[in-house]
Amino acid sequence: MSGEWTDAVELLAEEAYARMYDATSPSEATARYSDAKEAFYTAIERAQALGDQQRVERLQLRLAEVKAVFRSQFS
Repeated sequence: MSGEWTDAVELLAEEAYARMYDATSPSEATARYSDAKEAFYTAIERAQALGDQQRVERLQLRLAEVKAVFRSQFS
């Protein structure tokens, strides 16, 4: 388990979040949102396993931002 793996999962989360804006239907936006959340949760778990508390906190804040954006713009 490495920080590089966590970086890759974080990148997947950000890509899913970006695709949320390209969605052509509410259900597609919701699916991309779900993908982003799952990837962020996985990255957070990996960062916790690595003992990288600073990264955990940063990822948790980013996840909260993504949730707030989805709720305000897509639901």
